[in-house]
Amino acid sequence: MDNELMIFTQMHDEFIEDWNLAMQSGDTSKLERMAEHYYVAFFMGAKDKPAFYNREEAMNGMRLSVNELLGAEKKFKNRVIRLKDTNHAVVFYELLIEKDDKVLARLFTIENWQLINGQWLLVREIEEQVN
Repeated sequence: MDNELMIFTQMHDEFIEDWNLAMQSGDTSKLERMAEHYYVAFFMGAKDKPAFYNREEAMNGMRLSVNELLGAEKKFKNRVIRLKDTNHAVVFYELLIEKDDKVLARLFTIENWQLINGQWLLVREIEEQVN
């Protein structure tokens, strides 16, 4: 599985580059790599229940937030990639959103990816705000 891990890692490196390009240009088209059954859960506080968003809601939210944060930078810290098998991968990282040398957001993120019809797609994400 070493070769599969290398291929997935390269794809995820490109995904990170696409995020940084989107944060400068506002174009999120290269980030729309979600499976039809994709969803994301956001945990905002320790006592709050998560907010769930389906693919369409998440893409609309992503477009809005990228446009609101134009010029900011997303930093993917302490990334760990694990392949469950040759068709499923999990990525863990701390996400920092910075603008003008200020941290605007800090999130722990878990991405679940699946190889579908020869393309790696996000099937699920969990985001937890870190203060």
